[in-house]
Amino acid sequence: MVNIIKVFIVEDDLDIAHLYQKLLVISGFDVVGIAENGETAIKMYQSFSKKPDIIVMDHRMPIKNGIDTTVEILKIEKTQKVIFASADRSVKKEVFSIGAVDFLEKPFSLDTLAQCIKRTLDSKTVEDEQISEEYPQETN
Repeated sequence: MVNIIKVFIVEDDLDIAHLYQKLLVISGFDVVGIAENGETAIKMYQSFSKKPDIIVMDHRMPIKNGIDTTVEILKIEKTQKVIFASADRSVKKEVFSIGAVDFLEKPFSLDTLAQCIKRTLDSKTVEDEQISEEYPQETN
């Protein structure tokens, strides 16, 4: 039996959210929900009986932004993988410091999103990968 990757989209622009959803479904992912703001995202996340494999998180949203939302979700489930999607590069360092596993700078291609999700499930964090490339572990 194939394990279908479950994705939760948190994006206030519903046109973009539905575009992500269409692409991800076509690419074989299961979109378990779409939230328009951080507050709704947290409520939906708490209601999921089976947590998503990945959350695609926007930064700038009404009511509660992506950083605050990610912090709260990671308090609920510290191993949850969150990919940030934002045009605001200035938050990239903070996003990694709070526990996000990747950062996609908008605009990005839909193929880039699908590849990022697959890569994220096969690795720790992008920062961890970059560190291990800079300081490779010696093997005996």
